[in-house]
Amino acid sequence: MTNGKTTDETTGRTMVDEEWGDGRLAIVGAGVMGTALATLAVGRGLPVLLTDVSKEQLERARGAVRQQLRHARLLGKLPKGPDGELITDTTVAGLESAAAVIEAVTETTEAKTEALAAISAAVRPGTLIASNTSAVPVDELAGYTQRPEDVVGTHFMNPPYLIRAVEVIRGPRTGDAAMATLDRLLTALDREAIVVGDGPGFVSNRILMRVINDAARLVAEGRASAESVDRVFTGCFGHRTGPLATADLIGLDNIVDTLKVLHDRTGDDGYRACDLLLEKVRDGDFGHKTGNGFYSYGGTRA
Repeated sequence: MTNGKTTDETTGRTMVDEEWGDGRLAIVGAGVMGTALATLAVGRGLPVLLTDVSKEQLERARGAVRQQLRHARLLGKLPKGPDGELITDTTVAGLESAAAVIEAVTETTEAKTEALAAISAAVRPGTLIASNTSAVPVDELAGYTQRPEDVVGTHFMNPPYLIRAVEVIRGPRTGDAAMATLDRLLTALDREAIVVGDGPGFVSNRILMRVINDAARLVAEGRASAESVDRVFTGCFGHRTGPLATADLIGLDNIVDTLKVLHDRTGDDGYRACDLLLEKVRDGDFGHKTGNGFYSYGGTRA
């Protein structure tokens, strides 16, 4: 897949955006990832339809997109403009005119299969359906759609407007046309694709979730503090962040959901969420988005 094209310094748009044209990108799910994806697309000049069943969530998402655009531009991660149009809807009716759809609902099989079935029924045949999944096999998800050849996995990292690389998962039934459309979309978004094969957790989370789970177990056993565990990774291995700080960024609720997907599909007890993770999720300590996780985000380490 081709990415990383030359940028026009006058407009901030990539020189190959003409290949995408004026097609609207639809994003289904206005949670943390869906909102951040809307920021990326709007900031790259693409028109976006953001849908969610909650009108209140969509209103919060609009404010979050404005804030994230400012943040990304201060860091030099998005061009100055012009921005793409952002419209919101509580139904999937507008998907019929979308050039491509990204599904970004909660990482549970039930939520994703329900959303993908509704998306598939609403779009025109041949419309790209990209599931932003972090663990559920793409071919399993594609089985709930009318045209599995239109479905591909796109595992954007959080936040996608700051992180260029995207883990792209081509399922066994994903067609060449879907991959070509995704190539054009990622080029317009100025993202870099890393294409991998299908399977539970793909590459990233097949490895990362076990590391996070084991790191949490070490903290629970009293072997080391969360900070010490992370310092081993940053100080000894040169990682930019440690596994537990990464878990807080992803969201501990998402970590537990992803571990369940992996455990259910592999039977490997290394993916059975440890008690400390489950306890934090029960207490509502999800990480960055709630202010507390393995660390406190009021300015003081937990």
